[in-house]
Amino acid sequence: MESFNTPDNKMHPQDRRNMIIFAVLSVFVWLAFDHFLLAPHMKKMEAAKEFAASRQTASAAGAPAVRPRDEVITESRRLEIKNDKMFGTLSLTGGRIDDMQLVNHYKTLEKTDHVVLLTPAGTPHAKYVETGWLPGEGADEKTVPGATTQWRLAAGSADKLTANGSVTLEWDNGRGLLFTRKLTLDDDSLITVTQGVTNNASKAVTLYPYSLVAQRGLPEEHYAGKSGHEGPVGYVGGKLYEYAYKKMAQKPREELQSEHGWIGITQKYWFTGLIPAQGEDTKFRFLYNLGAYADQEPLYQTDIVGAARTIQPGASATAVQHVFTGAKQIGSLNRYEEQLKVRHFDLAVDFGLWYFLTKPLFYILEFLANHVGNFGIAIIILTVMIRIAVFPLANASFRSFAKLKTVAPEMTALREKHGNDKAALQQELVKLYEREKVNPMSGCFPILVQIPIFFALFKVFSVTIEMRHAPFYGWIKDLSQPDPTSLFNLFGLIPWDPPGPLMIGAWPCLMLVFMLIQKNLNPPPQDKMQATLLRFMPFFVTFILAKFAAGLVIYWTFSNALSVLQQFVLMKSMGVEVHLFSRSKADKEMEKKVEEGPAVHPELIVAEHEMEEAIEGAAKPVSAPKPRKKKKR
Repeated sequence: MESFNTPDNKMHPQDRRNMIIFAVLSVFVWLAFDHFLLAPHMKKMEAAKEFAASRQTASAAGAPAVRPRDEVITESRRLEIKNDKMFGTLSLTGGRIDDMQLVNHYKTLEKTDHVVLLTPAGTPHAKYVETGWLPGEGADEKTVPGATTQWRLAAGSADKLTANGSVTLEWDNGRGLLFTRKLTLDDDSLITVTQGVTNNASKAVTLYPYSLVAQRGLPEEHYAGKSGHEGPVGYVGGKLYEYAYKKMAQKPREELQSEHGWIGITQKYWFTGLIPAQGEDTKFRFLYNLGAYADQEPLYQTDIVGAARTIQPGASATAVQHVFTGAKQIGSLNRYEEQLKVRHFDLAVDFGLWYFLTKPLFYILEFLANHVGNFGIAIIILTVMIRIAVFPLANASFRSFAKLKTVAPEMTALREKHGNDKAALQQELVKLYEREKVNPMSGCFPILVQIPIFFALFKVFSVTIEMRHAPFYGWIKDLSQPDPTSLFNLFGLIPWDPPGPLMIGAWPCLMLVFMLIQKNLNPPPQDKMQATLLRFMPFFVTFILAKFAAGLVIYWTFSNALSVLQQFVLMKSMGVEVHLFSRSKADKEMEKKVEEGPAVHPELIVAEHEMEEAIEGAAKPVSAPKPRKKKKR
């Protein structure tokens, strides 16, 4: 057996080996830490310091001055663009599409200023579209056109871009390459850009076609995502990508590769996007850049880069890319989706999680509005249609409520009899409910059915351009905005503008009236907490919905009005006493007993029993039919 005893001044061989292994591992761990963690971190820190220093140095002189839009536009020669939907210009310096306004859409209801979609670099809220080529093998930055390139009209080209027409620009780089750019405008919101290059040099050159949408800072009309997505968006490779402005800094670069998709920057009602030729391998990118100046707005950019074109001497190459810039009208988006064979272009409109319900409801509203001439009337007709659809369910609920009204004296007597004996009271109430075949929980079912419809309509009124500035009758000039009147200045009779929280208009007040009437028609709940909540619920709902689109309030008002009518007729037919604007004596006595007595929940037990019976009934095996006895002859 080997002895582990060694002289005091000598290290045991095994200890020496362990120390060597430890030293080697320590060096390895340190080198790995330095290479994979510390060095990259230090590089990032140095880059950040250099970037901060450059921004501070540049800021000494300040960022380039932001100048008025009209001033910048007049500084370069421009080509007019116009059809029935939009109008603007294209700068022959750089060839950017950077001036575009909408013919039929205005910033405000006064219709004094058109909505501006594109505006040149160096102006407030700059946003523009740029197309061109990236240099590859045999080329450099001087080979391809850039932001300062002076384009000229090609021989025989029109001098303005009009509906279903085209213009052709050209630029000779002086090194054997002739670039052309043909722009075609349809009668809606699409510009097709066909880029061409002819190689008259002695060697081959490789180029990559690209196009981009760039935006400096936030748009002028920005809703901060209150009702839908705003910012970079794209549908690439069968997946929707949405990047909020405030989160772009966390992931400043995202690259995707696919043969199918589209990309762009969206606002609540407007969209500027790029659609490459489908079926071609394309790189889609989302980019965020702070810029070189400390006082400069960040740059948001989406772009596409097509497959390489290698042009041999004497040969030519082309690339086709489409630019959509306009209002997000569902009909237009669907048409381009079919025309360009691009998938889910309609997702430029943020229909939300209820997409499967939101879009059909929009189609119904649009169809009705086209026939009656007003979206407000269409909303009322849709409300009637929905109430008809839920009529049987609501009728069963209201019938149960009416029966509860008839047995209110018995319920009050049970509370007097059992006092604070909660168990006995609950047991007797359950027996009463089951004997009379009533279930207060049934009142929740019609509401549960309408919740998805409510949220889907909220999306319709919030994000569809068709609702923007759509008037109703009277004081409602825009169904997509809250009721502009307020109870607190007597609906405009007092010359005072209440603060935002006090803007509770006439339509929300009318909605409150019908909710209070419906509360009086319903039986009082048996739980004091629930009774307290229901007492204040109409006021709470009114306060919340007063800030919503007027169209949604009109829908909910008429829905409640039809519910009141249905419940009133049913109660009358059952001989139940009806009180519209006050509680009956029996209800008041019941409410007093509920407040004084214990909290019970008999409706939950009844609902549980009904559910168990339904499950047992569904699970009960079906017996085979008995064979028939043969008749004696």
